[in-house]
Amino acid sequence: MARIRIIAVGKLKENYWLQAQAEYLKRLKPYIHLELVEVSDLPSPDRASSAEEQQVREREGVMIQNLLHSKEYLVTLDRQGKELSSLEFAAFLNERALDGDPLTFVIGGSLGLAEGILKSAQLNWSFSKLTFPHQLFRVMLLEQIYRACKINRGERYHK
Repeated sequence: MARIRIIAVGKLKENYWLQAQAEYLKRLKPYIHLELVEVSDLPSPDRASSAEEQQVREREGVMIQNLLHSKEYLVTLDRQGKELSSLEFAAFLNERALDGDPLTFVIGGSLGLAEGILKSAQLNWSFSKLTFPHQLFRVMLLEQIYRACKINRGERYHK
């Protein structure tokens, strides 16, 4: 069974996001071992300068870095990353599962991820050039992992 960890900056606050997350975590149990780790979303001052925003990203990056392991395959979620179709992602997930190394996805906070985290990733993955709220994005990532599991088992799933 594949081992996947998601490190996400920030907590889900609204009940509907928590319910959606719980539903996908339940659906994923037969397919993978999934661990979800939350890192504090640091406050960013209103009208922050780019240097202040970078400081927040770097401090969040240190918290993320402290959770990373050397034997894992690291995927960062970044809109500047490589776009994959659902079928391409399913093939990627299948390949990683065959290799046996744990797979870790990192979702940044509202200001994105620290450059060091992005550079240490084996894959920077973009769902789109659009910007998504990180709470919504967590649910979107869980859904895509679930979709990939269904594809890889040849099971039906809505299109």
